[in-house]
Amino acid sequence: MPRFISKKSARHLSILLPMFIATGCSQLSTKDQLTDNSGSKFSVFTRGGTGKLHLDKPNENKEYDTIWDRMLSLYALPDIEHPRIDREINFYLRNPEYLSRVQERAEPYLYFILNEIEAKKIPGELALLPVVESAFRPDAESPAQASGLWQFIPPTGRLYGLKQNSWYDGRRDIIESTQAATAFLKDLSENFNNDWLLALASYNAGKGNIQNAIERNYDRGMPTDFWSLSLNNETSAYVPRLLAIAKIFANPEKYNLNLYRIPNEPYFELVDIKSQLDLAKAAEMADTSVEHLFRLNPGFNRWSTDPEGPHRLLIPVGKAHSFKTKLAELPHHERIKWQHHTVGKRETLKSIAKHYHADMEQIAEVNHLNDYLIETGQVLLIPASYQSIRAEAATANATASSANDGNATARHNQPAGNLKQTITVKKGDTLSDISLRNGVDTEDLIAWNHLRGGHIKAGQKLLIKKGGDDIRVASTEPAFKQISYTVKSGDTLGGLAKKFNVDVTELRKWNNVPKNRADLKPGVKLKLIVESNSASAS
Repeated sequence: MPRFISKKSARHLSILLPMFIATGCSQLSTKDQLTDNSGSKFSVFTRGGTGKLHLDKPNENKEYDTIWDRMLSLYALPDIEHPRIDREINFYLRNPEYLSRVQERAEPYLYFILNEIEAKKIPGELALLPVVESAFRPDAESPAQASGLWQFIPPTGRLYGLKQNSWYDGRRDIIESTQAATAFLKDLSENFNNDWLLALASYNAGKGNIQNAIERNYDRGMPTDFWSLSLNNETSAYVPRLLAIAKIFANPEKYNLNLYRIPNEPYFELVDIKSQLDLAKAAEMADTSVEHLFRLNPGFNRWSTDPEGPHRLLIPVGKAHSFKTKLAELPHHERIKWQHHTVGKRETLKSIAKHYHADMEQIAEVNHLNDYLIETGQVLLIPASYQSIRAEAATANATASSANDGNATARHNQPAGNLKQTITVKKGDTLSDISLRNGVDTEDLIAWNHLRGGHIKAGQKLLIKKGGDDIRVASTEPAFKQISYTVKSGDTLGGLAKKFNVDVTELRKWNNVPKNRADLKPGVKLKLIVESNSASAS
């Protein structure tokens, strides 16, 4: 996931200054290496296994029939032979069903991603970075709060102009996040004198961490290329992982990869909708499923688009003309879908919200309720909820998803059914390592094992399921339990949160502790929800 460190040390600046000077002096020769003003493509080569680009000779510009042909024409990273790359290749090849899933998920996005790759004149291999970051799941969330195809954490997202609020998250928006990610990657490459391997490492670990690693090697008289740096396990595998997936997609016959035929043509059209619009209504007018609409517009968090914008939707190309016609004819008062509910005896706003899979705050906001107070017989406007729309869509697509999973399994001669196995976490393992080795998605691994905060440790047993990535049921044993804890002298909220491996905010919420209060009175009993194998109450 991308991280950002704002400033370098003065000492480190003196070390990297020659690199920056070289970047400025060579700007004319490096900036336009991939595409010239006439649109001709250039092939590139490298020396010494670095990530730098060098001009070779132009190829004749031509149209490409498939996305893969076009992407391959834009490849510009060095073709390196290295045991760490071989190891990642073997991980992927042992899990062909994973490679099938990421291709299916990538289809709606790759044409636009390649447009941005070409516009910014950066290596075509970077179009595959979402395979490594999110398995091309635009709704992917990491334990570190990274989100979207490109896995931006909140502060880096904001730094690159990605709006984030309760209505909309630009980190998941296909257009916004792709433009931000490609800009961020280009900035990082320029920071590291066009060494793309160092840029990729810094996208994962943070620019400051990579600069510090370079400085350590420089002080010791050691090489400062990516392969020579001492980095954490995740970052050490991150760059080879991208190089591995790029090599596999460049040589499908060699690696026995069944490439899906994805035409080199737009999948969606951006439509200006002018103002707020109900997403279920939008799906209806686009003659597509709600699930499909959310797949193209995953940035929206609620039942409609953000009242403050962006006022646009991505619509499948073949449906866009009809959608625009219907939208133009739609009366303004029908742009939002509402339900009416008459408050019954003993009903609360919380119970009503739960019934409609809606958000209590949304209902209160729409109905101008003070302190969430409602009266029997009162009529409330209930907005269609994001959760209920997604639930309905998931139910409607369950049969189709099962059929698709079955087809993918048959293509790769994998045994049918869902197979379970238990693995033991080894020292140095990360969730992404384990996910890749076993051909599953990190988010599924977290869900199957109820990994609170996404933390794992050596010796821990993890459940792995094969045969479909949409199954999220773990074991029949409860993963968490509620306990009571008696506050002792010297206890603090932060200390207890750390002791029981829970979030401070949740701890406050469970016990109604005000935000401005940090002290705890000895003898008070606190409620905690902890993992089943956690410490007992005392």
